[in-house]
Amino acid sequence: MIKSWMVIGAVAFLVALAANLITPSDRQWFKRLQRPRWLTFEGAIPIIWTVIFICGAWSAYIVWEKDPGTTPTWLIMGLYLLLEIVTIAYTPVMFRLRSLKVGTILGGTGFIISLLLILGVLSISGWAALLLVPYLLWSPIGTYTTWKMISLNPQDA
Repeated sequence: MIKSWMVIGAVAFLVALAANLITPSDRQWFKRLQRPRWLTFEGAIPIIWTVIFICGAWSAYIVWEKDPGTTPTWLIMGLYLLLEIVTIAYTPVMFRLRSLKVGTILGGTGFIISLLLILGVLSISGWAALLLVPYLLWSPIGTYTTWKMISLNPQDA
């Protein structure tokens, strides 16, 4: 029998694969952009996001197990999925459009969705809400960094 954590993990993994929908020229565009001098942790960003996605999937699992298969639970699962799609879309959409402004908007949108999701799951499980806090804390850092890059790369706003 397939366990709920397997399905949640598989969906999260499949959505995350969309982050790879970038071309070599997309990567070159992003690599040539100037970054703020204080951005010394860029190499850690993939690890940070991996931890955040694991926490998000674990949160979704907790919520699902509290009341599996009900309409409210499915709606919340849809919100988890929307959050991951918006988050994953950041890289391929910003790269393809070559627009830091689009990246900033996607980052801000993810923050708002994560805040709504935390508020939605708080009454279901404090642990599920707590597992979303890393997203809530990290998302503004990434969004702010992208926003600061606009002033350093106005031609790529």
